[in-house]
Amino acid sequence: MNLEPLALLAGLLTEYSPSARETSAVRYLVRAMRALGFDARIDGAGNALGSLGSGPNEIMLLGHIDTVPGFITVERHGDALYGRGAVDAKGPLATFVAAAAQAGAQPGWKITVVGAVGEESTSPGARYVRDHYPPPQMVVIGEPSGWDHVTLGYKGSLWLHYQLEQPLAHTAARTSGAAELAVGFWNQLQQFAAGWNVNRDRVFDQLTPALRHMHSESDGFQERAQLAINLRLPSGLDCAGMTEKILELAGPAQVVVEDCTPPYRSEKNTPLVRAMLAAIRQVGGQPGFTLKSGTSDMNVLGPAWGCPIVAYGPGDSDLDHTPGEHILVPEYLKGVAVLARALRLITAI
Repeated sequence: MNLEPLALLAGLLTEYSPSARETSAVRYLVRAMRALGFDARIDGAGNALGSLGSGPNEIMLLGHIDTVPGFITVERHGDALYGRGAVDAKGPLATFVAAAAQAGAQPGWKITVVGAVGEESTSPGARYVRDHYPPPQMVVIGEPSGWDHVTLGYKGSLWLHYQLEQPLAHTAARTSGAAELAVGFWNQLQQFAAGWNVNRDRVFDQLTPALRHMHSESDGFQERAQLAINLRLPSGLDCAGMTEKILELAGPAQVVVEDCTPPYRSEKNTPLVRAMLAAIRQVGGQPGFTLKSGTSDMNVLGPAWGCPIVAYGPGDSDLDHTPGEHILVPEYLKGVAVLARALRLITAI
C-alpha cells in the first residue's frame, strides 16, 4: 500500500462509498491508518477510527467517508485528480490522515481521526461519536473550505413532507383543489422567507426554502397533493419555532417534519482558530473565514460538545456532488501541510 498523501487519497477515492455502502472504504482507511502507525479500528457505527499518541488532551479530526451516489472514474489530468468525494469529503479526510501522520504523536495529546459514515444522509456516524465518546478539547470537521480558509458555521436544515387529501370536487365548483392548496402553502412559505430575509443580505443569514418534489393524484373520489420541501435555517430560527410556523401555514394538511438539524456557528477567538490561521500563513496563504449555507457534522457535534470547533479541508465546494468533481493536487498538498503545522502548534500549547 502506497502511503504517500496523494496515493492515499487516490486509493480512498477508488473505494466507491455512497451512504450506507461505506464498508470497503472504511476497511481501506483502517488498513492505511494502521500502516501509518495509528491504533485503528472500526467502531460500533461502522466508522473508521484511528488515534496517535495518548494523554489528557485530545483533538479529533472528523471527516465523512460516505459520498453522494454516482461513481466518477479516478484519474488525474494535469493538476486535477477526479473522483467521487475528491472534494466532498474524502479529500479533507485523507488530508486529516496524512497530516496527523506527518505531525506524529505529541506528548500529552491524543490525535484522533474519524472517517464517519452517513453524513450525506442523517449523520449516524457523527451521532454515534457524539453519544459514545467523551468530548475532546478541540474538533476539526472535514469539509472543503479551500486550503487557506477556515469554516466557522453552517446553516441548519429542515425537511418536511406535506400531504393534503380531500373529497374530489367539480372543477366548476368554487372550492380550491388539493393541488391548488398545496401550491398556496408553498407560496405562503416563500412569502414568510422573503419577509424574514428583509435587510439580511448574506445568504448565511437568510431562510432559503427549496421545493424538492411535488405530486398530485385522484382516484375519482378523493384527491391528494404531496410536497417535499427543504428549508435552510439561519441562526435565529430554531427547529421548534420553524415547525410551529409551518403547521400554522399548512392549515388542514398533514405535515411531517422528517428531519431537522439546527444551525451552528463557532467562536472565532479560540486556540484552535489561532493555530489554523498561523499555519495557513506559514504555508504562504492569506487566511480567511467562511460561513456555509449547507450543513455538516459540525451541526451535530458543535452544540453537544461546546468545545472549539472549525471545519477545514482543501477543495472547491462548488464542485460538491457534481459530475466533474475533482481536487487540485497542489491545493490538497498545501492542505496537508497546513493541518500538520496546525497540529504541531496546537499540541505545543
